[in-house]
Amino acid sequence: MTKQALKDSADLNIPDRMVATDKLFGFKWHMQVPAFSVRTEHVPEIDPDYQFEPNTTRAILAGFSHNRRVLVQGYHGTGKSTHIEQIAARLNWPCIRVNLDSHIGRTDLVGRDVIKLQDGKQVTQFQEGILPWSLGRPMALVFDEYDAGRPDVMFVIQRVLEAQGKFTLLDQNRVITPHPSFRLFATSNTVGLGDSTGLYHGTQPINQGQMDRWNIVANLSYLPPDEEMLVVLSKVKEMAKNKEQLRSMIAMAGLTREGFMNGDLTTVMSPRTVINWAENALIFNDVHLAFKLTFLNKCDENERGIISEYYQRCFNTDIA
Repeated sequence: MTKQALKDSADLNIPDRMVATDKLFGFKWHMQVPAFSVRTEHVPEIDPDYQFEPNTTRAILAGFSHNRRVLVQGYHGTGKSTHIEQIAARLNWPCIRVNLDSHIGRTDLVGRDVIKLQDGKQVTQFQEGILPWSLGRPMALVFDEYDAGRPDVMFVIQRVLEAQGKFTLLDQNRVITPHPSFRLFATSNTVGLGDSTGLYHGTQPINQGQMDRWNIVANLSYLPPDEEMLVVLSKVKEMAKNKEQLRSMIAMAGLTREGFMNGDLTTVMSPRTVINWAENALIFNDVHLAFKLTFLNKCDENERGIISEYYQRCFNTDIA
């Protein structure tokens, strides 16, 4: 970029350089994407050991590069939100996450009148919510648990799902035009059709008019065993001394996921659980005790027979 272009980018808070994806994300897909030169306070910390799933990474990068609205769907523990954050971290793109739990209401997103002291007197001022605050900045806004959002919240979000979606603050008689570097992402456990399996209580169907406004829907599943092994080894390097044991641990996690998807289990081992199991196995120097403390004690008593069968198949021993 020319010196003038760099100055203009800095003044507007827009990306001021292009970076090659194959160097940043560790898989063969050469594409130049915009990035910021300077890290600011809202840029996530880089996890140097993070493993990127290629297709999901492409989808998220399209969101950053072409201002597409991207929804990442998948089972819990697959790293949906972390995936977005780690891409933002490598692009030096400010990023914040908002969990749409039952306590998040319309005023949290839009804003509200608050009473403040000014010159010794109480005055009423409008305090912006997270949505107008983010819209006016170079910011990647991520809505976690998108399919658990309350209806009044979802209709507020629908206003900004268009690529050039302007946001009207009725309380202020003001229309907010999105910053050129504002990006919108979301993660969900379901794909907007509600939860017919009973696995994700609290989720609900999403208005199909709203679903249609998401330009890209990516599906992030659990990693293949060999890739998951790399992830665990990157976090718990001492397990490299006992790869066969780790392979059995990952196989055990895979069986719980199959049981979870088939409706046989209500508790599943995510990659995060496997990492905790590996760390605890080193602490107690006992993989079986670590399994009980990390996972088995969280499970329903009625399902422990199934889990014991899985464990027998993977470790050739009972987990009593």
